[in-house]
Amino acid sequence: MESLAQLEALCERLYNSQDLAERAHAESTLKCFSVNTDYISQCQYILDNALTPYALMLASSSLLKQVTEHSLSLQLRLDIRNYLINYLATRGPDLQPFVTVSLIQLFCRVTKFGWFDDDAFRAVVKESMNFLIQASSGHYAIGLKILNQLASEMNQPNSGFSPSHHRKVASSFRDESLFQVFQISLTSLCHLKNDVASTLQELALSLSLKCLSYDFVGTSLDESSEEFGTVQIPSAWRPVIEDPSTLQIFFDYYAITKPPLSKEALECLVRLASVRRSMFTNDAERSKFLAHLMTGTKEILQTGQGLADHDNYHEYCRLLGRFKVNYQLSELVNVEGYSDWIRLVAEFTSKSLQSWQWASSSVYYLLGLWSRLVTTVPYLKSDTPSLLDEFVPKITEGFISSRFDSVQAGSLDDLSENPLDNVELLQDQLDCFPYLCKFQYESSSLYIIKIMEPILQTYTEKAQLPSSGGDGEISVIEAKLAWIVHIIAAILRIRQCTGCSVESQELFDAELAARVLQLINVTDSGLHSQRYGELSKQRLDHAILTFFQHFRKSYVGDHAVHSSKLYARLSELLGLHDHLVLLNVIVGKIATNLKCYTESEEIIDHTLSLFLELASGYMTGKLLLKLDTIKFIIAHHTREHFPFLEQPRCSRSRTTFYYAIGWLIFMEESPVKFRSSMDPLLQVFISLESTPDAMLRTDTIKYALIGLMRDLRGIAMATNSRRTYGMLFDWLYPAHLPLLLKGISLWADAPEVTTPLLKFMAEFVLNKAQRLTFDSSSPNGILLFREVSKFIVVYGTRVLSLPNAADIYAFKYKGIWICLTILLRALAGNYCNFGVFELYGDRALADALDIALKMTLSIPLADILSFLKLSRAYFAFLEVLFNNHIAFILRFDTSTFTHIVSSLESGLKGLDPNISSQCASAVDSLAAFYFNNVTMGEAPTSPAAVSLAQHIAECPSLFPEQILRTLFEIVLFEDCSNQWSLSRPMLSLILISEQIFTDLKGKILASQPMDQQQRLSLCFDKLMADVTQSLDSKNKDKFTQNLTIFRHEFRSK
Repeated sequence: MESLAQLEALCERLYNSQDLAERAHAESTLKCFSVNTDYISQCQYILDNALTPYALMLASSSLLKQVTEHSLSLQLRLDIRNYLINYLATRGPDLQPFVTVSLIQLFCRVTKFGWFDDDAFRAVVKESMNFLIQASSGHYAIGLKILNQLASEMNQPNSGFSPSHHRKVASSFRDESLFQVFQISLTSLCHLKNDVASTLQELALSLSLKCLSYDFVGTSLDESSEEFGTVQIPSAWRPVIEDPSTLQIFFDYYAITKPPLSKEALECLVRLASVRRSMFTNDAERSKFLAHLMTGTKEILQTGQGLADHDNYHEYCRLLGRFKVNYQLSELVNVEGYSDWIRLVAEFTSKSLQSWQWASSSVYYLLGLWSRLVTTVPYLKSDTPSLLDEFVPKITEGFISSRFDSVQAGSLDDLSENPLDNVELLQDQLDCFPYLCKFQYESSSLYIIKIMEPILQTYTEKAQLPSSGGDGEISVIEAKLAWIVHIIAAILRIRQCTGCSVESQELFDAELAARVLQLINVTDSGLHSQRYGELSKQRLDHAILTFFQHFRKSYVGDHAVHSSKLYARLSELLGLHDHLVLLNVIVGKIATNLKCYTESEEIIDHTLSLFLELASGYMTGKLLLKLDTIKFIIAHHTREHFPFLEQPRCSRSRTTFYYAIGWLIFMEESPVKFRSSMDPLLQVFISLESTPDAMLRTDTIKYALIGLMRDLRGIAMATNSRRTYGMLFDWLYPAHLPLLLKGISLWADAPEVTTPLLKFMAEFVLNKAQRLTFDSSSPNGILLFREVSKFIVVYGTRVLSLPNAADIYAFKYKGIWICLTILLRALAGNYCNFGVFELYGDRALADALDIALKMTLSIPLADILSFLKLSRAYFAFLEVLFNNHIAFILRFDTSTFTHIVSSLESGLKGLDPNISSQCASAVDSLAAFYFNNVTMGEAPTSPAAVSLAQHIAECPSLFPEQILRTLFEIVLFEDCSNQWSLSRPMLSLILISEQIFTDLKGKILASQPMDQQQRLSLCFDKLMADVTQSLDSKNKDKFTQNLTIFRHEFRSK
C-alpha cells in the first residue's frame, strides 16, 4: 500500500507540479508503465486500487500507449476491452471527467485495432446501448461519449497503423455501425429536446455532427468544403435523410440552444445541405428537402435568432452558400416562397456588407452564392422570374460603398485590421464580386465611374498642393482609390459576361481601364511623388500593379484577345491606340517604382513580378525591346539609377530583376549587345578583383559580392539555349571564376555570402534545355567540371573544419545541400566524359566525390531525414553515385558502406515518393552490380566487385535481406504511389539469393492469420511465374506485372 501511495504522489507531481525538474524526474520514473508490456497488470492494479485521479490517468494513458505501440496478444486485448467496459459501468459516473475521457479513448483504440481480429470488438455499439438504457444520466453520458470517441477514432489515422488498414477498418465501421450510431444520435436529440442546457444535448449534437462529418469515401478532406462540393453519405441512410424530422431536429436545436451548441446544429445542416443528388429517391423528394431547407433558413432570416453570435453568423453564411453549390437556379426558383427567400437573403447580404469589420470572413460565402446565381442565369429555362435583376445591383453598390466605409471608419490606426493588407481575404472577395458586376455590366461600370471621378479629381488637385499638410485626408483618398482599382482589376480579369455582347463588354472595360490609366498619370506627380514611404500610397501602387497584371493577360501580349473596340475607345479617351503605347505606360510605372521605392520590399517584389511576366512573354518581350525605357534599363542597371539594388533587405529581389533583364538581353542573341549590357557587372568584377586579399573581409566587399552573385544567378537563369549560355560562359571563364573561388574560400564561415555564391554555381552548372552542349572539339565541359571540383573542395574543406553553430542548418547544412546539388547537376548534366579524369591522372572527380561524401558523413542520419531540402539533395546525389560511380563508393571501408546503404533503407521508408524512388534506383544499381559481377560471375575479378563481396560478407543481414524485407513491407502493407520504382530493385535482390527470398516468404506468411496462409502462399508462387534468371528490361517488366497482381491478391481479404 505504501508503494501505491508513493506512486500517487509521483503522479500528482507529474500532472500538477510547476517545477520542471520535478516533473521531468516523475516522468522518467513512471515511463516504464507506458514502455514495458510487463507493467500492464500493474496498470490494472492501479485502476482497481488507486484513490487519486492522477494515478488513474497515468494507468489509462500508459495502457493507451502500450496498445498503440506494441503488438499485444488477442486474448490480452480482449481482456483489456472487457475490463474497461465493466470498469466504466461500475465506476464511470463517479470518475473525474478527464479520467473518463482517457479510459474511453483507450477502449475505442483497443476496439479499432482489434476490429477484424474478433467479433467481440465489433459489438461496441451494442455495448454502448447498454449504457444508454440505464436510468442514470451519468451512464447515458458515458454511452454518448463512447460513441463520440468511437466515431472520431475510426475517422482518424493512427501512427503505427498503416493507412490501408485504417481505411479498411474505417470502411467496415461505416458499413456496419455508423448508420446505427447516427440513428442513436437522432433518437437522443429527440429524447433530450426538453432537457435545457444539459451536457447530454451537447454530446448528442456532437455525435450527429461526427457522423455527418465522417470520411465516407477516404478523401481525408472536409467533404462539405467548397473544394469538394458534396457529402457522400451511403445510400442506406436514404430513409432517414428524406425524413423531414431529421432536418427539423437540427433547426429546432438551433432555435432552442445557445452558442456553441447552436453553431453545431448549423454545421449539421451545412453537411445535410451538401448531400449528393443521387441520395434521393427522385426529384420530388429532393425538391421537398430543398423546400424544407429554404423554409428553415427563411425563418432564421425573419427572426434573426442567434445571428448576433459571430460563429453562428459565419456558419449560417456557409449554409446559404451551399444552396447554389448543390442546387440549380432552376430548382431554387421553382420552390414555393423563393421570392421571399431571395429578398431576405439580399437584405441579409446588404447588412453583412455594411458590417464589413465584423463579417469580413463570412461575406465570402454570400458573394459566392450570388456569383453562382448570376452566372447560371443564361441557362435558366423556367418562366418563373429569378428576381436577380432587382437585387444584384443593390448588392454590387453595397459592396463598393462598404469598402469605402471601411476606409472612412478609420481602421488606418490599426494596421493589422486593414482589409487591403489581408491578401487572402481580398482575393476571396474579389474572386466572386466581378461576376456580380458583369451581370449588369453597363449599370455597374457607370456606377463605378460615377463614384471614382470625383475622388480622382480631388486626388489630382491634391498633387498640386505645395506641402503634405493634409496627409490623413490623402491617405483616405488613396485607400478608396486602391479599392476601386482592385475591383476594376478583378472585373477585367474575367471575360465572361451576362447580358451584353463582347463588343459592349470591351467598351465598358475600356471606360474603366481609362480611369485607372488616368490615375497612374497622377500618382507619381507633384505632392504624391513625396509619399512613397506612406502605407496608403503603397497599397494604391499594389492595386495598380494588380490592375496591370490582369489587364495585360486580357488585352496585351501572348494570350491576349486583340480588341479593336477597346483600343479604339482608349485612343479616343487617352490617345493609347495599341499594345505598344500601353506597354510604354506599364513600363514607365515599373521604372518609376524601381527608382523611387527603396524601402518597400513588397512593392519592389510585386513590380519585378510584373516586369518578369512581361519580359518572359515571347510577344511582350519583343515589344518591350522597342521601348526607350527598356533600352535604358538594360544599359544602366546600376544602383545609381535603381537605389533598391543597394538595400540589403531587397537583396533577394536582385535575382528577379536580372532574370527579367536577362530575358530581354538574350531575346536577340547578340554577343555585342550582351557584352555591352553586362558592362555594369564587369565594373563590379574589376573592382573586386583589384582589391587586395587583406581588404576582402570588409562589409563593403561582402555586400558587393552578395549582390554580384544574385545578379549573375538571374542572368544565368535567363540562358535557355546553347548560344546564350555560351555567351555567359565565355564572359565568365577563365577571366572571372577565380574571384568566386577566392570568395568562397575567404567567406566560408559566413552563410549570407556562401549561399548566393553556391546558388549561382548550382544554376550555372544546370543543363536545362540542353543549354550546356559544347562542340565535340571543345574541352569546356571538362574545364567547367574542374572549376566545380575546385569550388566544392575549397568550400567543403573549410566548412568541415568549422565548429558547429547554434543554428546548424543555416550555418552548415544549407551550404552542404547546395554543394550536393551542384555536384549532382554536374554529374548528371551529360556534358563531361568523366572517364578522362582517371585516364589522365586528374584528381578533379575523385576529390569532388571524396569531399562530398565527407560532408554527408559529417551529418547524422537523423538530421538528414529531418531537413527536407537536405534529404532531397542527399538521396538524389546517392542515386547518381550508385548509378554512375559505384566503384567510388565500394572503395570505402565496410562501416561507411553499411552507413550509406542503411540510409538508403531509411529513405525507402520515408513519406516522400520521389526520395523513395531515388533510393530504390540506387539499391537496384547496387543489386544489379552484385548480381552481374558476383552472383553470375565465376569469381569477382574487378577491385570493385571484390570490395562489394567483402562488404556483403561482413553485413549479410542488411543487404540484401533487410532491404528486401523493407521493400516487401512497403509494397504489401502500405499505400505506395511509386510501386513501379520500388519493384525494380526487388527482382535484383531476389535473384541475388533465392534462399533469402524463401526465408522472407516464410516469415511474411507466418505473420498472417492461419486461415489465409495457404491462399497467400499461392500468391507468392505466382509472383515468380515466367520470371527468368536475368535483369534485362523485359524480365523486369514481367516481374513488375506479377508484383502488381500479387499485391492486389495479397491485400484482398
